[in-house]
Amino acid sequence: MQVPPGQSLRAGLFNLCFYFWTVVLALALLPAAPFAGAPAVRAYARFWMRGTQALLRRIVGLDHEVRGLERLPPGPVIIASKHQSAWETLFFHLVRPDLVIGLKEELTRIPIFGWYLTIAGNIRIDRGGAGRALRSLLVGARRAVARGESVLIFPEGTRMPVEAPPAYKSGVAALYKALDVPCVPVALNSGVYWGRRSFLKRPGRILVEFLEPIPPGLPREEFMRLLEERIETATARLVSEARGVAGRSPGLEHVGLRGEGSR
Repeated sequence: MQVPPGQSLRAGLFNLCFYFWTVVLALALLPAAPFAGAPAVRAYARFWMRGTQALLRRIVGLDHEVRGLERLPPGPVIIASKHQSAWETLFFHLVRPDLVIGLKEELTRIPIFGWYLTIAGNIRIDRGGAGRALRSLLVGARRAVARGESVLIFPEGTRMPVEAPPAYKSGVAALYKALDVPCVPVALNSGVYWGRRSFLKRPGRILVEFLEPIPPGLPREEFMRLLEERIETATARLVSEARGVAGRSPGLEHVGLRGEGSR
């Protein structure tokens, strides 16, 4: 995709505004944090995310569109999403406020920010070994579902470049078996606009699509086959759609549009 003139400057300005916005909100909550419960901290996080999405729209020209929200059932679910960009971490709580995420334990040690992650009820994953990591994920996820919350997982475990072959890990299958709740696959094309470990952020519209839920109780092999097939097929379609739009225009026609379904 061709980079519009001045886009590096826009990306730099967004980063400055984003860090300023984050620090201001983190410090503003600090006096009340010891008395705040998980719902209050998550609501505050959604306010932070909405502000961040507004910065992306106004400075970068990067918006988003959500499809298939009607497929997201009520009650606890596993949301299993493709992961191409840091953008995903700034989105999912806007459509599912009760969501918890499995986090590297090191993130919860970050001053102030890590404290908020813990208060919000996110799952701390002990990465002292594969077995310990999986056990800590399952224990935390069971507690979340018992509280009526949903769990977000990235089945490939890390951000993947748009063109990378799929590399689904076994953790999502273990979670599916242990929790006995529907699993909702999610496809997206965020990496086209905000790549993995990329400073540059391009204008356009990120597409996120919630796909047909996978009911609980399927054999492991069938579950993994369905999950990968649905996510990868839909992701390829969304990436092609983004590149088709990009081939006609640099994406500036989307500046100022509001993300659908995220409020």
